[in-house]
Amino acid sequence: MTTLFVRHEVSDYATWRKIYDAFDQVQKANGVTAQAVYRATDNPNDITVTHEFATLEAAQAFGKLEELKTAMRNGGVLGTPTVWFANKA
Repeated sequence: MTTLFVRHEVSDYATWRKIYDAFDQVQKANGVTAQAVYRATDNPNDITVTHEFATLEAAQAFGKLEELKTAMRNGGVLGTPTVWFANKA
C-alpha cells in the first residue's frame, strides 16, 4: 500500500471542502482506497490530505490527473502543493 500526501494552503477551507467532497467519485474511480483530511491547528487553511492506493504507480497516476489539477484550482489552492509518497512500514 502506498499513501500519497499532499499539503497546501487554500484561500477558504469551506470552499475547498465542497470541491474536495464533490471529487469523491473521481478518487474512487482512480484507485483511492482510503482518504483523510487534516487541518493545521494554527491555520485552518493549511491542509494536508492523504490518499491510499494499492500501488505506487496508481498513486503517481492519480497525482497527474488533469481533473485533479482543475479541482485544486477551483478549490482555491494557493501556491505549489508539497507532495510525497510513503509506504507503511
